[in-house]
Amino acid sequence: MESQLGLIEQSFNVRYSSLVRDALDSLPDSFTITDPSISGNPIVYASAGFLKLFGYSKDEVIGRNGRAFQGPKTDRRSVLEIREAIREERAIQISLLNYRKDGTPFWMVFHMSPVFSEDGRVIHFLAVQVPILKRQRRVSGCGEGRNGINLCQNGAGFREPVFRCCRRDVCLNSASQPGPALSQYSVPELDYPEPELDDPCEASDLEKRKATAALNNILSVLMNYSELTGRLVSGKRCSPPRAGILGASLTLSLGRIKQSFVLTDPHIPDMPIVYASDAFLRLTGYSRDEVLGRNCRFLSGLDTDSLTQFQIKECIRTEQICTVRILNYRKDRTPFWNFLHISPVRNATGKVAYFVGVQIEDAGNTQEKHGLRPDRSQFGTVAAVRVAVRGSSMSASSS
Repeated sequence: MESQLGLIEQSFNVRYSSLVRDALDSLPDSFTITDPSISGNPIVYASAGFLKLFGYSKDEVIGRNGRAFQGPKTDRRSVLEIREAIREERAIQISLLNYRKDGTPFWMVFHMSPVFSEDGRVIHFLAVQVPILKRQRRVSGCGEGRNGINLCQNGAGFREPVFRCCRRDVCLNSASQPGPALSQYSVPELDYPEPELDDPCEASDLEKRKATAALNNILSVLMNYSELTGRLVSGKRCSPPRAGILGASLTLSLGRIKQSFVLTDPHIPDMPIVYASDAFLRLTGYSRDEVLGRNCRFLSGLDTDSLTQFQIKECIRTEQICTVRILNYRKDRTPFWNFLHISPVRNATGKVAYFVGVQIEDAGNTQEKHGLRPDRSQFGTVAAVRVAVRGSSMSASSS
């Protein structure tokens, strides 16, 4: 958990000025920021408005996925629409039923948008939550009174205010007499019904506009504070994704794999790393930004065996599987023996799209280096990566 929190800290510190948290904390809106490059797309920032709305503390929210705030009545179709928007790296605005910490459900406008880096990569997803409030609606047999208030004829021969809470209409049936207060619309205390949870609650145009305005304002804050670090972000993809940039869908799928591994792209000069798992970052001590775009040889050092390096190159050249034991170095330059399994990964058309390297730290340095066989967990990691890559390439070809 500590290593996960470290990645979450880096998610903000690398991209924005250190002052960005103070600026975001001053905003009144309910919103969260998640990082799809970290396993589980966890929340890396939650506003004070979000914590107040949902009833959680900051420590209870940071590091969790947004699924934690869904419940038994949350519409599965809406959840799938959100997932599809993440896969396609696009914005979405939808009415969604969520749950507070105490278990009470409420309807809200959920407005989510990707945050792009200069190279076209999605680095965050920003989500704004605006509660859908109880409001008025004209019902059958009702007319409009003064100040635009909806009135309903009752059995006593006069008209009374009619209120609507999401999908349920309520008419007052009291026998109180008409009077000046009523004609001037002095609203009594009413016992509002709970929303119909099984029936979607539509947001008003005002609530939708409020969500859009809040999201745009937060994006402008992120953009301003990214300029101070020289790592600019935007709410729109300003340029096509650079070669080797993985989509959010594939990144999220790879993030579910817990073992230490990297994905490299053989179609880019110098075959750089295009994905590094959280476990790999913990093993080597590097941050994700320090790893992506580099060739794996940065892990080598003075005592790394050159013959083993040549063996790896030949296996890659011939698109063959290989397993070696190689001396590598962490960021702090401490050496460790890496039991390394490398395998080509083919896309849906059968062509080699990537190479995956799965690492296991090996403490038994007296073991023979030749004739090694991959560990069962390494086989499982390679299989999981292949499924993710093929699924992603099939989705891309069909869209």
